[in-house]
Amino acid sequence: MTATRKRKKILVPLDGSKRCLGTVQYITKIEPFQNSRIVLFHVYSAVPESFYDLEKDPRSSSTVQNVRAWESRQKQVIQDYMQKAKQMLLYSGFSEDGVTVKIQKRKKGIARDIIREAGEDYFAVVARRRGMTGMRGIVLGSVATKLLEKLSFIPFIMAGRAMPGNKILLAFDGSEGAMRAVDFVGSILGGYNFNVGLINVIRGDGETYPRYKHIFSPKDHTELVKNEMALAFDEAKTKLIESGFKADRVSTKIITGAYSRARAIVDETKQEGYGTIVLGRRGVSRPRDFFIGRVTNKVIHMARDRTVWVVR
Repeated sequence: MTATRKRKKILVPLDGSKRCLGTVQYITKIEPFQNSRIVLFHVYSAVPESFYDLEKDPRSSSTVQNVRAWESRQKQVIQDYMQKAKQMLLYSGFSEDGVTVKIQKRKKGIARDIIREAGEDYFAVVARRRGMTGMRGIVLGSVATKLLEKLSFIPFIMAGRAMPGNKILLAFDGSEGAMRAVDFVGSILGGYNFNVGLINVIRGDGETYPRYKHIFSPKDHTELVKNEMALAFDEAKTKLIESGFKADRVSTKIITGAYSRARAIVDETKQEGYGTIVLGRRGVSRPRDFFIGRVTNKVIHMARDRTVWVVR
């Protein structure tokens, strides 16, 4: 990486859980992040100030004192937790001035406070799919769901359980959103030893699944899309190479005859060992009623163990 590249500020919300420390661990595995400014952010819920008015009543003074002591212990616990998270980054090579801890009293709500903080000149938000209240079978926690919906102005990285490795699969449909995803990947990973696979998925012509023929693409349309994608692929590949990727580390692939585009993307991820999936927030089809594209939403839920980057 060149010394003149500006350090990007990345927001990492943490909730005090062991699960969220996995997010910090993920960041240590992505070499380019070491040249970014990492802000470890925690929002805590304090006891309302009005509660302490009870201290004036002798009958409630002991209760108030116990609550004060509990609140003090909780603050110390989260301070220790945040310092532990910071030390994980420092031990892995991050610089002292590149990691900041920010603990904030809850103002509007945990998700809303994170979203508000994200608007302060951050380049991306990195969070866990599920935090302290994670339950089996639940793909996204309540906070992550809100962040996915509302962080439409900034890339959102959801760290998965699987090791990220150095293989990135970028779902690409030639749309403006997909090109922004290409630019985002280039701005972070360009100049490092990462492999990027650009993949486009075209539905089948209905011969394999005649029952669902109405949702598939006719053969002549498939050929037209393949020709258009060849040009879009060339443009995207040029962008990545200009950002610092080696030409032999950028590949393209078109999958045809798919029943489900999301399933085809996830299957490709598993078959070829991709640790990270990058998607535009919305692709060519962008219904007004959806805050995120259908394919992107399905991939997030199907690729449970993978890290997913959702780019605005």
